[in-house]
Amino acid sequence: MEHRYRLLLDELSRFLPAERVITDPSLCLAYGTDASFYRLLPQLVLRLASTDEVVRVLQLCGEYGIHCTFRAAGTSLSGQAVSDSVLITLTNDWRHHQVLDDGARISLQPGVIGADANKYLAPFGRKIGPDPASINSCKIGGIAANNASGMCCGTAQNSYRTLAGMSLVLADGTTVDTRNQHSRARFAEQQPQLLAGLEQLAGEVRNNTALAERIRHKYRLKNTTGYSLNALIDFDDPFDMLAHLMIGSEGTLGFINEVTYNTVPDHAFKASCLLVYPDIETTCLAVTELASTPVAAVELMDGRALRSIADNAGMPDFIKGLHLEATALLIEVHGESEVQLQAQCQQAMTAISSFTRLNEEPFTQDKTVCATLWAMRKGMFPAVGAVRETGTSVIIEDVAFHVEQLAPAVRRLAELFDRFGYDEAIIFGHALAGNLHFVFTQSFDTQAELDRYGGFMDAVARLVAVEYQGSLKAEHGTGRNMAPYVELEWGRDGYRLLQRIKVLFDPQGILNPGVILNEDPQAHLKNLKPLPAADDIVDKCIECGFCEAVCPSRDLSLTPRQRIVLYRELQRRQAAGEVTDDSLQQVFEYQGVDTCAATGLCEQRCPVGINTGNLIRKLRISRYRKFEPIARWSAEHFAATTRAVAISLNTGDIGRKLLGSNTVTSINRELRKLSHNKVPLWLPETPASNRHRLQSSEQGSDRGRPKVVYFPSCASRTLGQSPAAADRRSLTEVTQAVLEKAGFDVILPRELNSLCCGMPYQSKGMAELADNKNQELEARLWQASKQGRWPVLMDTSPCAKLSQDSFTLPITVYEPVAFVLEQALEKLTLRPVDETVMLHITCSSRRMGLADKMLDLAQRCASKVVVPEHIECCGFAGDKGFTLPELNAAALKPLKEQIPNDCTRGVSNSRTCELGLSHHSGISYESILYLVDEASKTA
Repeated sequence: MEHRYRLLLDELSRFLPAERVITDPSLCLAYGTDASFYRLLPQLVLRLASTDEVVRVLQLCGEYGIHCTFRAAGTSLSGQAVSDSVLITLTNDWRHHQVLDDGARISLQPGVIGADANKYLAPFGRKIGPDPASINSCKIGGIAANNASGMCCGTAQNSYRTLAGMSLVLADGTTVDTRNQHSRARFAEQQPQLLAGLEQLAGEVRNNTALAERIRHKYRLKNTTGYSLNALIDFDDPFDMLAHLMIGSEGTLGFINEVTYNTVPDHAFKASCLLVYPDIETTCLAVTELASTPVAAVELMDGRALRSIADNAGMPDFIKGLHLEATALLIEVHGESEVQLQAQCQQAMTAISSFTRLNEEPFTQDKTVCATLWAMRKGMFPAVGAVRETGTSVIIEDVAFHVEQLAPAVRRLAELFDRFGYDEAIIFGHALAGNLHFVFTQSFDTQAELDRYGGFMDAVARLVAVEYQGSLKAEHGTGRNMAPYVELEWGRDGYRLLQRIKVLFDPQGILNPGVILNEDPQAHLKNLKPLPAADDIVDKCIECGFCEAVCPSRDLSLTPRQRIVLYRELQRRQAAGEVTDDSLQQVFEYQGVDTCAATGLCEQRCPVGINTGNLIRKLRISRYRKFEPIARWSAEHFAATTRAVAISLNTGDIGRKLLGSNTVTSINRELRKLSHNKVPLWLPETPASNRHRLQSSEQGSDRGRPKVVYFPSCASRTLGQSPAAADRRSLTEVTQAVLEKAGFDVILPRELNSLCCGMPYQSKGMAELADNKNQELEARLWQASKQGRWPVLMDTSPCAKLSQDSFTLPITVYEPVAFVLEQALEKLTLRPVDETVMLHITCSSRRMGLADKMLDLAQRCASKVVVPEHIECCGFAGDKGFTLPELNAAALKPLKEQIPNDCTRGVSNSRTCELGLSHHSGISYESILYLVDEASKTA
């Protein structure tokens, strides 16, 4: 490491905790990867928690002449969030928001996820204008810094157009809040040359008629190529110019500390339709007519794009029979009322009634059908990624043409695909804005492939920027991959203006060099990211980062994307025969393998359906192989194993009663220290064993009541109720009480205590043992349910999820929420208890699609239900809450501060998860069945 970096590190140590300064090359590689196809290795990664820290770091970087780059969620596609110097990321301290003027405005810190902003605005019937496809993962800092837009956003509702003001930090550490008059006055004293410079540039632009008109012309389209030059002619106030130039500046002009948006309506009434036309010309003529109607979104998909998703589940049958000339429009209309919505749908269809359609899915408000149609559109990018050859990159480019030129432009793009051999390339996009995305796959491992890509990009740039005077980057940001073509689009005067803006804001050039402005004409062909073959489970990963927001280990160790990055590097080194030290392997063992909860939530967010947990379980096989004889014995003697666990629980309970929880906790802590954490953690919330005796019965009664097979999980059979719980009954007692109220005849499988779904073995990568136990359980439940005649209730969601996924026989398996709502509710009368209750939705429930149903049931049973933010999985992960408690602690760190003062309990549907939730919340968590039992009366 260079001397200046060592000096910087010494200064950083004075005010940043060591754990927030990352220098390990392996971790820098993991943290330094974004969604683009570029790779730079940071010298160090900083996780900053406050504006003061940002100011001090920028001042130090300026003092030592060190470059720095800001990173939000890392979903950027153009290389603007990678660095070979200092990469600045944000801790979770940047999530604050404030809804203003009954939702008319909202102030957001850069760490707020876009979808969360809309959640805060939903009660007011509002939303933020930008709606990028990555809104569930990307953060406000990136949305604003890239001027991201989306399907409904157009040019009228992007960050530039809806900005009400911002707080920012310049390269030298100067701060200003453009919304605050005192801050503006102070800044005017500190930075008079910057404000004067902006006014001078604005004056020069307005006096340069040709340049001013070029700027106006460019921003009639979606345009994120270069800086927001329209700020110089749209505003007279230099503070407005300053704030709007920051929008789309990609971290090259300063740091966006907070942004206030003017929000837009989020209409409750929505309808969608799919129209297929015989060719692109007819489709684009229809788009022109639709532009004068009140449609919210019009998405164009060419024939190749349609073919790429034809076999996806739920697609209209006619998609498979379409020829490649066919082109579709997916249209969405919003209304303030049902009457207005219907009128606007009719207006849209009337406008295009003269154009012949091949097929259609007419306008519908059915949420399921609409979701399927939009999933088709959103699935096109990953559809290419899923079929790409291992080792190639998926590239999505993003251009804009004037709508009247859309048809010939699509034709010309298709000709370029053929000319350069991109047979798999597809075209889709936001047709009303003339914004086209084209997706293709590219290898970078030979000079011939580099030359092919370079030639293709040269041809695309000339087609878009010169022949059609369009935008080379409509909404993904200039980044690195379009930087060499910025002058081609803006011309000499425009490019010189961009350079002067950069110098005015960042005279030392320390902020994100090489992004937007880059003098190297080959910059887009350098520092390309390798994607070597690693394992079939993860080879399709495009490193988009959509998975990160739901990963329980994201604030402790690595995310799924980062795990894959390091594993790919390990496999690359092995394949290349590189002789290196084992530091990367050591880092990966704990950061990658040990601390992965392997819950599979990442699969739900992954556009190509990767469950990184499957890879980790596979890697754990060798780790746990030495324990396989013990595990095999436990599987074959499962009843004895659970009895031994019960004895240990009772021993701990006796110790608690004799010595007190604090003493037992201290003893356990010392034992863990002496054993190097091999002794499991003892939690004060750990209960005594379940003393309720379940009697196996496969007969039920002859009272003519409906029957249900009840399979209590091994956790609920073994664990009693936690010490602080008001209701001392065990889960098995409560479950049977609810079933009795609902009038069910309960059937228990034989040899119950020997049965297990296999989860404890599966999580350790012991697939054979897990399958054996699962198959044994399936056979017993098949017998008990009279060959699938009776439904099966499992009282914890993880067991139910695994069984649903694994069983091959037609057995209907429920967890508690779905069973109550679908089987028992009509037999019960629910009267909500007057109480505030926390609800934890387990990862298995989320994967079963039960999040909304779980909330619905809880709200039927309690007057107020709170679902905490930013907790998708508790991280207890079976037994990791005992063996790796830091994972549980990190996943639940945001929980306690969200507990209302009047709340004394929480509910969920996983017994082990409830232990960790109780420990980290300060209130007692129990199964939602306790709440159902309390609120229910026999109908």
